[in-house]
Amino acid sequence: MTDLPPLREVVNTYGLLAQKSLGQNFLFDEQLLTRIAAVPGKLRDADVLEVGPGPGGLTRGLLRAGARVTAVEMDRRCLPALADLGEAFPGQLRVIEGDALKIDPATLFAGAYHIVANLPYNVGTALFTGWLSAPAWPPPWQSLTLMFQQEVAERIIAKANGDAYGRLAVLSQWRATPRIAMKVHRSAFTPPPKVMSAVIHVEPAAMPEGVTPRTLERLTEAAFGQRRKMLRQSLKGLPGALPALEVLGIDPSRRAETLEIAEFIAIAKVMSIR
Repeated sequence: MTDLPPLREVVNTYGLLAQKSLGQNFLFDEQLLTRIAAVPGKLRDADVLEVGPGPGGLTRGLLRAGARVTAVEMDRRCLPALADLGEAFPGQLRVIEGDALKIDPATLFAGAYHIVANLPYNVGTALFTGWLSAPAWPPPWQSLTLMFQQEVAERIIAKANGDAYGRLAVLSQWRATPRIAMKVHRSAFTPPPKVMSAVIHVEPAAMPEGVTPRTLERLTEAAFGQRRKMLRQSLKGLPGALPALEVLGIDPSRRAETLEIAEFIAIAKVMSIR
């Protein structure tokens, strides 16, 4: 484990130039990668899903922490480098070639697991919202530790009445607790992206009774789809939404970004009852 070649050498050996089409930006700083792998807490003997491991930088940190890693990688150029890593950590690494958007993580593990990933920028939000939208709660994952563009990370933790507040904040916070664990400068990546990044850590929280994810998704989609309009206009096409505002005494002249997450939950609950 101590004589692994530097990550830059691995990339050069296998010709793993980051591909923009796959949203790839590699991290080579192993101290930084070790810090990211430590965000979820103790991972010894824990199952971890990693999406888009690339040359295996973050994978090294997870394996050194004692995790059993299942890595999903669609870029087959990276498979030989990951195979070398598997030999260095016998029995700890399983690599699946495929598209993470088409794989249900729950089918990969017999019990609970963590998800830790430097997500490809082009699919990061889609994967994240998919993991958050499971009808059954609590989910099989114990935590999410994910690298995002800093702008996206700020939208995830945003509060009402702020510029970053929107649908992503509501879907992230109504039954989970997200926080920014660390920020990562663009210069840490190869090639450097145009934006700063941040690591988000999310843990499941209690799910409000009487609300379904689908109802809340439809509500926030309508409300923030026309966020500059008053609720009476943005929600008029959503059955049950305007009567719910009346029942709750919420002024229909307000705009979506002024509603607290608790108010969205209350509207969704009344919609579900009616």
